[in-house]
Amino acid sequence: MMEFYDAVYTVSQLNRYLKNLMDSDPFLQTITVKGELSNFTHHMKSGHFYFSVKDGNCSIKGVMFRAYAQRVRFRPENGMNVILTGSVRLFERDGALQFYCEHMEPDGIGALTLAFEQLKKRLAEEGLFAEGHKKPLPR
Repeated sequence: MMEFYDAVYTVSQLNRYLKNLMDSDPFLQTITVKGELSNFTHHMKSGHFYFSVKDGNCSIKGVMFRAYAQRVRFRPENGMNVILTGSVRLFERDGALQFYCEHMEPDGIGALTLAFEQLKKRLAEEGLFAEGHKKPLPR
């Protein structure tokens, strides 16, 4: 039987090589992408955001760790178009390509405007703008 290889590598060696290759690529160190959020989860215990960001053809899994997630001024939701800045790396253990997000903003509407609209909606759903809660203004 003829053998077609000079060396045999473990999966760990391959993943480590790919991770090092990606980590040394300046293009992938700070990159801004835009797309639509899907599978968004705010992990309450850790404070991290987990999500996918997609366009019409492709998607990439993403994570935003608590230190960065705390700075987001709006509530991310599935279907929301966003602009993300971060880096692309390989999660070595799983061999998974992942976007590590450091900054997130809504695409189109400003973060403060969106946060204000989301707050108004939440308060209205709680009934805080209902006529029954209003008191007459003092003279």
